[in-house]
Amino acid sequence: MFFHQDAIFDQLSIHRVGNKAQDEYFVLSDSPIDLSQDEVLPDLLMQYFMKPFGKANEVYRFYHPNEDLQLNEVYHFAKQYFDDKIAFHDMSQQLAKHLYEVSEHPKIKGGELYIVALKNVQMEGEDHDAIGIFKSENKEAYLKVYPNGEGFDLDYEQEAININKLDKGVVIVNVEEEEGYKVLVVDQTNQSEAVYWKDDFLKIRTRNDNYQQTGNIMKVYKKFVNEKLDETFELESADKIDLLNRSMNYFKTKETFDQSEFEEEVIANPDAAALFKSYQQNFEEEFDTAFQSSFEIATPAVKKMASTYKSVLKLDKNFHIYIHGKRDYIETGFDEERGLHYYKLYFENETQA
Repeated sequence: MFFHQDAIFDQLSIHRVGNKAQDEYFVLSDSPIDLSQDEVLPDLLMQYFMKPFGKANEVYRFYHPNEDLQLNEVYHFAKQYFDDKIAFHDMSQQLAKHLYEVSEHPKIKGGELYIVALKNVQMEGEDHDAIGIFKSENKEAYLKVYPNGEGFDLDYEQEAININKLDKGVVIVNVEEEEGYKVLVVDQTNQSEAVYWKDDFLKIRTRNDNYQQTGNIMKVYKKFVNEKLDETFELESADKIDLLNRSMNYFKTKETFDQSEFEEEVIANPDAAALFKSYQQNFEEEFDTAFQSSFEIATPAVKKMASTYKSVLKLDKNFHIYIHGKRDYIETGFDEERGLHYYKLYFENETQA
């Protein structure tokens, strides 16, 4: 878990980075911002920069396709700063230049880049120094109402920043340097052009921890049930929901995932289990992510995936059937006289919602 409540600003530098593809340029400031004389602004900035990371569960690491971490520009300059080999403001200028070089998609928005040195950032129970990199791209208009004599007056400010809407951010925690640090990321823009932040600027990939293992196995199993199983077994919709419900129940009630146990209790079919293993291997090869046969189940990942597991059968526009278990209490068939499909439900007690 990540906590910033006791974190403090050590230094702050601001630059502007334009879109290289649009012949915009970057503007580098000459020196850091002095926040020592302001009692309010540091708290507002802390809210703006750090609050979105309170729900960040996925931890990333820097990498480089050539397997040499020093070739990753952000990692390289962050390490130099943590090792006291480069001044903070010089590092911030180098990071701004690097971001400019990768801002080549025509739809990437220019904006202010904030580089922050942080102290007392708590990551997974320990305090560390950290570097924050944040970018503001979207501006809004704000109204200002203020007293004037016996009444009030009204003014506005264009191109202002909403401190409750951080566009992009990354926190680099100074721990596990050799593995690529612990990195947390926020990116509120999900369009295709926005991948440059993670893929081109940062070059990061998820740390393959319990959270990632839990989320990945649940995503892959869901896709396997909804797509792959149909090709071989021609499952009914109720069967798919039942398989997903059984898997969700497994992850909610167990503390540890065990591949063999999961296949026996949830999939419960040797042929389907073999097909699932093959499906997992294809995922591993495509995304370069290895599955572990056993790991501790991460409850936050289960909660996140729960909202994507559907347990509702929608029948035309007339009926919704919520299936929570007891697959053998549901029968399906076809009424030839009416020319319609039907479901038959068995139950013991009736309650009115």
